[in-house]
Amino acid sequence: MSSPETTAQSFAPAARTVPGFAPLFRSELLLALRRRADIANPLLFFVTVLALLPIGVGPEPELLARLAPGMIWVVALLATLLSQESLFRADFEDGSLEQLALTPQPLYFAVLAKVSVHWLVTGLPLALLSPLLGMMLNLPDDGYLSLFLSLLLGTASLSLIGAVGAALTVALRRAGLLLALIVMPLYVPVLIFGTGAVQAAVDGYAYGPQLAILAALLAAGTALAPLAAAGAIRISLDN
Repeated sequence: MSSPETTAQSFAPAARTVPGFAPLFRSELLLALRRRADIANPLLFFVTVLALLPIGVGPEPELLARLAPGMIWVVALLATLLSQESLFRADFEDGSLEQLALTPQPLYFAVLAKVSVHWLVTGLPLALLSPLLGMMLNLPDDGYLSLFLSLLLGTASLSLIGAVGAALTVALRRAGLLLALIVMPLYVPVLIFGTGAVQAAVDGYAYGPQLAILAALLAAGTALAPLAAAGAIRISLDN
């Protein structure tokens, strides 16, 4: 958990002198690296669920290969959601979030820094691990690159979308279920095109169009999601 001294003192001086993204990102990354359990939990969930899948559905290689694209993507989505509730929670509870909202620095950059670090410590490791888990689930060789690239783009979009839900529910206790209800419908397009890219590669078709759509969703999310999350944070603080 970040303390008021850590987050507030890290941001406030930087906001007065260097109104850029880099100081905010560096401060958030240092704080995230101190909370190693928050980094490990989504990875452990991702690996454990996919390792148990052959026990649940059977070890037949053809069946696992058919399920692999969808299962890997669904579990990656749930692993990202698992860590989303705590995105703003600690800073809200110790008052750092309110101090951030009062600094001259636009709240957009603070939100974007938090989301970027969240993806760096959760989404990126999931994407890096995915080829190994694809091998375990007998995913055909043609699907590895598309799986990695689709998760690389898709998990970043999931972090951005989840930030909006986390900001809306930051003032609520035990908001996990509500957060899931808010963001799950917004996750669906990312899931569809992410799974579609892997399946197209496995079937021998071009998967560039699906990746292009994922990139477009990421660009739109980068522009809009931090603005929406910043607005939601101000509403939560006012209430």
